[in-house]
Amino acid sequence: MTDSRDDETAHASTSTQQQPVGEPPPADADGESGGSPSRSAAAALLSVVREVALVLGIALGLSLLIKTFLVQAFYIPSESMENTLLIGDRVLVSKLTPGPFDLHRGDVVVFSDPGGWLPPSVEPSEGPVRDGVRDVLMFIGLLPSDSSEHLIKRVIGLPGDTVTCCDTKGRLTVNGVAVDEPYLFPGDDPSDRDFTVTVPRGRLWVMGDHRSVSEDSRFHRDIGDGTVPIDDVVGRAFVIVWPFDRGSVLHNPATTFTKVASP
Repeated sequence: MTDSRDDETAHASTSTQQQPVGEPPPADADGESGGSPSRSAAAALLSVVREVALVLGIALGLSLLIKTFLVQAFYIPSESMENTLLIGDRVLVSKLTPGPFDLHRGDVVVFSDPGGWLPPSVEPSEGPVRDGVRDVLMFIGLLPSDSSEHLIKRVIGLPGDTVTCCDTKGRLTVNGVAVDEPYLFPGDDPSDRDFTVTVPRGRLWVMGDHRSVSEDSRFHRDIGDGTVPIDDVVGRAFVIVWPFDRGSVLHNPATTFTKVASP
């Protein structure tokens, strides 16, 4: 005779088996297990979007900070600094000079138009959206700054210097000392016009390396005697970053002005 209690025990043991660890919970009445997959995917996507936005925000903030206080990119629109700089070159400009670091004769500097050096220019429009994107990228420093309001030249005379051209050998002189200029465009003379100027306090005398085509301090004697306010200087160009095959450091030709004494 079979014990009914043994049958009940056996039946209970087969119907109350524990779920193995690591397996998904049983499906609910709708056939879904543990929660909505669409909600989980949306939450994961939102998390990724937040992280990307945070990273981009930090990157843009750093770019703006660097552009404002440390380094700014400019492109070269003219031939006035050939062959040191060619049309289309991109240069980085250190905003620490002038400032923590002093300007020196021979430095290549970018400066704002002192007034009347550049003709009025109208940038071609690419449409409101593209123009807006370009302006924003230039503002935060991810595109080279528009050069329509800036110039790039070489510092020849510091405040108090007397710059003259030319001596009996056709050389430029600074404080009475003749200088040899290795950066001049091949075949160019130091100047095709004679001048003598004493640079006022707080200003600079600047000239392009391609003297025969550069409308520099020599051509603007009616505006501050051709000199540029130091306050208009954005910074010192120190490296060519584009195109890659022209990438190089812009060295100051210190030996050119070694013998020039301060006034």
